[in-house]
Amino acid sequence: MLQRNNDTETDDALVDRLQRSAFDYFLRYTNPENGLVADTSIKTSHCSIAAVGFALSSYPVGVERGWIERAAAAEIVLTTLNFFAESRQGQERHATGHRGFYYHFIDMKRGHRAWNSELSLIDSALLILGVLTAAAYFTGEDETETSIRELATMLYERMDWRWALNRGQTLTMGWKPGGGFLRWRWQGYDEAILLYTLALGSPTHPIPASSYDAFASTYTWMMVKEKPFLYAGPLFIHLFSHAWIDFRGIRDRFMAEKESDYFTNTQIAIGVQRDYTERNPGHFVGYNRNIWGLTACDGPNPSGGRHSRNTRPKVLGYAARGAPFGPDDGTIAPWAPLACLPFDREAALEGTKALLSTYPNLLLDERFPGGFNPTVEGRGPEGWIDDRSVGIDQGILVMMIENDRTGLIWNLMRQSQILRKGLERAGFTGGWLGGTASDAIA
Repeated sequence: MLQRNNDTETDDALVDRLQRSAFDYFLRYTNPENGLVADTSIKTSHCSIAAVGFALSSYPVGVERGWIERAAAAEIVLTTLNFFAESRQGQERHATGHRGFYYHFIDMKRGHRAWNSELSLIDSALLILGVLTAAAYFTGEDETETSIRELATMLYERMDWRWALNRGQTLTMGWKPGGGFLRWRWQGYDEAILLYTLALGSPTHPIPASSYDAFASTYTWMMVKEKPFLYAGPLFIHLFSHAWIDFRGIRDRFMAEKESDYFTNTQIAIGVQRDYTERNPGHFVGYNRNIWGLTACDGPNPSGGRHSRNTRPKVLGYAARGAPFGPDDGTIAPWAPLACLPFDREAALEGTKALLSTYPNLLLDERFPGGFNPTVEGRGPEGWIDDRSVGIDQGILVMMIENDRTGLIWNLMRQSQILRKGLERAGFTGGWLGGTASDAIA
């Protein structure tokens, strides 16, 4: 699909158009009977529980923007929460979850565990954050909105975070029936700040504050232009927690020791990405200071032999690409620059406009695809393009754009006593945590 002439489109109109298209993903790829959201736009896609969390967080944006009626949004939220509240919890094959957590992928119709997917802590956390966001927004006294808040409390409070420690200091990444806990744990800087915040704030199954210290003590730091930088290569790590938590002006002791905060750290990460693509050490096609976005995404199929226009490193398929240490095969996630709008407006807009003007056939149904690789031969300058849009990509766009425009999600979640308690137990101080939250949801 050809792009509009961006020379005649204002920045605000461009952002509004792309945010609206991202939101429409959830209207198009949600099962209205149970609220489950497809992982991708492929017809045979299973539901990703993380995509459901992003959808639940996006409905308030849709209401405020006039893209969906409040009553209709509340109904689909209640339908979703009812499904998860009533779905089977257990170790049997057709269960949806266990111990208050849920399988990473479930089938769109019945919600049974799909493939051999794990009971995923991080995806369950993304789901429950969507539940809590919806509960923070739908504060009416009618039966629908009252039920949303009641179900949100129940769903959160039955998550057994202590069990998920598996007698260790840090949270495990997941669990499988028959095989037990996965051998990997959440440690080192990543999106698991969300996990620990929720687990520390639990009124029913909290983990000790020492677990957060064990998690954060494994951070890797480097210096970038004489500033300390908490390293994580993939850009999504620097974004996902920020979709819900306003890190401006608050910091834990690990950030305080470096005289920084997580918001500033993401700003540095954006600069690292832009510097890397400007240097382009891998000599990939199209890279420059305004063409960037290295993160976890699908890429060209590595089993297809040599795909490149000339001699290049082998393509990776799905990989958590990152900068400055890779991995990198020339694949860019085109949604990533725009998701950085709250941190560096100029970089986000210039990057987005550069992508759309340089690669006019990039969008799929007006939405960003999961990734593209101009180094790999294709029908046009875009090279290889993912043939699908991804639910979590669209959700992070809806939320981050709105946080930049109005601060809606940040303001809602700043009222949450759950997040406040979790952050305070993790050692965060300053900023908005210094006041008293009003109208708390739980």
